[in-house]
This record gives sequence, structure tokens and C-alpha cells, in this order.
Amino acid sequence: MELDEAAFQQFVGLSQRVPAIVSLGSPRVPASTELDASLRKLVDARGGKFVLGLVDAEARPQIAQAFQAQQIPLVVALVNGQPVPLFQGPAGEEQIEQVFGQLEQLAAQQGLGGTVPPFAGAPAEPALPPLHQKAVDAIEEGDYAAAEAAYMQALNEKPNDHEAQVGLYQVRLLSRTQNLDLNQARAEAASNPDDLNAQLNVADLDIVGGHVEDAFSRLVSLVARLADEERERVRRRLVELYAVIGTNDPRVAASRQKLARVLF
Repeated sequence: MELDEAAFQQFVGLSQRVPAIVSLGSPRVPASTELDASLRKLVDARGGKFVLGLVDAEARPQIAQAFQAQQIPLVVALVNGQPVPLFQGPAGEEQIEQVFGQLEQLAAQQGLGGTVPPFAGAPAEPALPPLHQKAVDAIEEGDYAAAEAAYMQALNEKPNDHEAQVGLYQVRLLSRTQNLDLNQARAEAASNPDDLNAQLNVADLDIVGGHVEDAFSRLVSLVARLADEERERVRRRLVELYAVIGTNDPRVAASRQKLARVLF
């Protein structure tokens, strides 16, 4: 299911038998992890009529470049070796089901049918610690409160657990954005530039949608013109989002430099 360069070549071969769905994303982009959970569920429900491969676009840039991925998450199907774009950005299960129905019709027109056994893909990653797995399972079920509690327990037991800290920030981001409407949030932020909550909401949605630089730029600009408690609140939010994206990400490094300039 996890694709590296070698497994990807085998995966393409399966598209001669059934639609092979490729999800390009990143474990640091919450929209990717949420989307992949939905894709797994809906592909598994088809009993081998589709096969799913997951690609970490940051760790496997050659595969991402092959699909000309400009934004993640990106989902593409391979049918007889030919790419068929499905959708870009977050997608709910209802939307995915509609797209899968169209894909089934296309596959039938191309003469594909039957089923394939589950694809092994790249070697499986080591098992997660129990509390981390409990949190991941809760996220896949949409129970963000339970996921946060699991990560908090992990941090109570091991305060220097970096993965649990990042996971906690990720699940808080998902919780903050789950009931937000993107268009409404953008409209509120545009019409109320001094509304701190409105600006934070749009930044969160930009991170979830993969518009990382836009989110960072918005928040650094806020830090530059705010003071005292409000300024510190935005600074703390930036620190959390830096951790979500990854401290080694060049976009984080660039934003940190800009933040330092406005702070000092």
C-alpha cells in the first residue's frame, strides 16, 4: 500500500487489470491523512476491484514529479497505465464514492474487470506505540477528542515524546477545522482583517488544504502588527503549525526567519 520507486513500477502493472489509485500526500498534512483513511475504507469495500497506493510526496519526489503534483493531497487513477486525475485537496466520502462510480464506468469501457489481491507495496513501517495507534485509530473514526486524550496520555508518560507532541498539534488542527466552511471563513477574514479568530481560522484551513506558505505569511503578518497577548497567541499557533509541517521543511525555515525579523 505504501509505494516507493520500486513498488510503484509493480503498481503501474496492476492498472492493466483494475483501476490503480494513487494518493500523493504527506503525513504532515492533516488533509492527506484524513483523505487516505477514507480512501482505504472505500477501496477495501470494493473487494479488490480497485487497488490503492499511497505516496509520501516529500519522501518520494520523483513519483510526485511524474504526476506533476503542484499541491497535495492529489489523487490520480491509473487505467491501463494512463493517468486519470480524480481530485485535488480534501474530499469527503460522498464525493469519493461519486468519483469511484465514474471510475468504474471508465474501467468497464476500457475492458478492465475482475479483482486483484491486496497489493503489498513497500515494506511496512514499524508498529506504532500503543497510545499512538489508539490516537490514529480515533482520528480515522473522526473522534478527535479521543485522539487528543491518547496523545496527552503519551506525553504525560513521556514528556519528550516528539511524535506524540506533533500528533497532538495535528489532531487539534483537525478539530479546529472540522466544522469550518472554507468560503465563509475566507469571506469573514477578508471583511474583518482585525478579527484574530477569523484570521487564525483561514490559516488553519490553508494548512489543511496544503497552502502552507499562505498560512505562514498570514500569521507572520499578524505578529508584525499585534502586541502583547494577541501577538503571543499567534506566535504559539505558528510554532504548532511549524511542528505539524515539519521543522526540516524549507517553508518552515523561511517562515521562521521572517518571524524572527518581526519579533526582534
